[in-house]
Amino acid sequence: MINLDSQLKLQAYLDGELAVEEAAEVSGWLDRDPEARALLNELRNTKAALVGYESAFRLPESREFFWSKIEREIEKQEAAREEAPHVPWYVWLQRHFFPLSGVALLSCFLGVLFIESGRSAGQFGEMEMASDDMGSYTFRDQNDKVTMVWLYNHGDESQFTDPSSVASVEPE
Repeated sequence: MINLDSQLKLQAYLDGELAVEEAAEVSGWLDRDPEARALLNELRNTKAALVGYESAFRLPESREFFWSKIEREIEKQEAAREEAPHVPWYVWLQRHFFPLSGVALLSCFLGVLFIESGRSAGQFGEMEMASDDMGSYTFRDQNDKVTMVWLYNHGDESQFTDPSSVASVEPE
């Protein structure tokens, strides 16, 4: 089996790129090695087959000038990227702080609304006495789901003994 360096040397021999001494050495090698001759014939056939399919594209300018144009364009784009405008601090602040402050303000508003709704819901179930002389008795019946509250004055005992002060409820 022929190694890669030998294959490349045969390709250079076929293309006429070897010096005279090396070409003579490869010619002697071809006379002795039938595998090398077979590979050289295969390379010749491949070269002949590709000759008709190669496009003959020529640049309108020299190779050096063409690559220098590409290099100048790359340098121009890198310079434009490096010269990006500096963003002032207040623009950064405006971009990040204002949306966050809006979210914080909305959170505070919803928190106050939630707290206030909790307070007002609790006030319906409570009663505040206007005077220290007042008292109350509460009766709850869970079966009938009834709550009764009796209000009274601390100093007035007649309200408990006077039958006209007690209301009666008669069942239907």
